[in-house]
Amino acid sequence: MSSLKAYIITRTLMVIPTVLILLTLVFFIMRILPGDPISAMVGQKVPEEVLERMREEAGLNKPLAVQYIDYLKGVFTGDLGNSMIWGRRPVVEEIMDRFPATLELTIFGFTISVLLGVLTGSIAAFRRGSKVDAGMRIYSVVAYTLFIPWFGMLLQMLFGVYMKVLPIGGRITPGLAPEHITGLYVLDSILTMNLESLKASLLHLLLPSLTLGIVLSGAYTRILRNNLIDVLNQDFITAYRARGVRERKVIKHAMKNAFIPVVTLMGLQFAILLAGAVLTESTFSWPGMGTFLLERIEYRDYNSVQGAIVFYAVFVALISLVVDVIYALLDPRIRY
Repeated sequence: MSSLKAYIITRTLMVIPTVLILLTLVFFIMRILPGDPISAMVGQKVPEEVLERMREEAGLNKPLAVQYIDYLKGVFTGDLGNSMIWGRRPVVEEIMDRFPATLELTIFGFTISVLLGVLTGSIAAFRRGSKVDAGMRIYSVVAYTLFIPWFGMLLQMLFGVYMKVLPIGGRITPGLAPEHITGLYVLDSILTMNLESLKASLLHLLLPSLTLGIVLSGAYTRILRNNLIDVLNQDFITAYRARGVRERKVIKHAMKNAFIPVVTLMGLQFAILLAGAVLTESTFSWPGMGTFLLERIEYRDYNSVQGAIVFYAVFVALISLVVDVIYALLDPRIRY
């Protein structure tokens, strides 16, 4: 077995205890908090005997240890249980309904942040010491410190209220949702050749994606600028130029080396976007996982919260694994 395969298997196995610890913490924290999903759903004015009967039906009157063991059995057999409120649908179905919205917003926000960060970081590095460099550095600091709800509302006021050119909330105009294939409205619109839906979904994506993209691009600007300057000052770049290698090829080699820490940041940012787009989703009334999780925490819907956390944990662990493999492919000095 090659060292790379052994590394991937080891990393994959490490996901199990990580998810188990996280799941255990979430399970007990949710139950330590005051209140329960039944009281949160029907209120305190319902007779106590009715509340007790509903708690019994939901399995909440069992000893905590029994509830924990039952939940672990369900997780390891792929059953995340049913939601405890509003129709009591399977948690997996609830997550699959919301996850495409978050994934679509994450992809567009992530793409904008990388493009902006790489462009501004490269310009700053190649114009080091100039006014342009100073401007890019100021941009990176300002972008990184922007508060997402404030910046999102600023864009809403500017483009939605005053200029009236972009929608300020929601995922698509009512009645224009494309036929469900993947759940990603842009992709589904393209697959079904529905140009009206494609235009509406892109317009609704623009403001939340720009908000996320601009705020997150500051980190890429800073890291790429510093790494690119460091690489351009190294001996192998000087040797390339002394041998008459074309400047385009020199830049290509410099960018490849400067990109190694950027790739690591990209993986972390993508995971953060998936798990932390809560503020953006709340600001733009985006029906994704962030608003789903906030809503279910408010109602103490134990199964939904635990299911969403497990889903996120596994997804983030897989992204981290992919980033490590790409890191190794970019830098041949890394051995396992």
